[in-house]
Amino acid sequence: MKYSESLKKTRDFSIVYQKGRSVANRTLVLYVLKRKNADTNRVGISVSKKVGNSVVRHRLTRLVRESYRLHELEFDRGLDLIVLVRPGAKESDFFTIERALLALGKRAEITGNHAEEGAGI
Repeated sequence: MKYSESLKKTRDFSIVYQKGRSVANRTLVLYVLKRKNADTNRVGISVSKKVGNSVVRHRLTRLVRESYRLHELEFDRGLDLIVLVRPGAKESDFFTIERALLALGKRAEITGNHAEEGAGI
């Protein structure tokens, strides 16, 4: 991912959960926290054991990561994002996850017209 890195530390996750705002739909929950003086996004993906076994959880993680990667330029920069996958997403395909992520980005008002910046690259 060009403008993003992973959100890994438990402490960072806790800060986003406590201070960030959330939007949700049937498939995903998105927590967003604006960071000061940051040019990149940090993205964390969380899939509970309630969703399924490790194979299912890892598949859903890959689908969310790829959905974000393909639309990374549409998201504002300087954000901490956590994507929680809900148990209802267990049977979801890539396009369902992608639509859900973009819909949440729009509802959280963190998607803008940044696609032009990467058009010549």
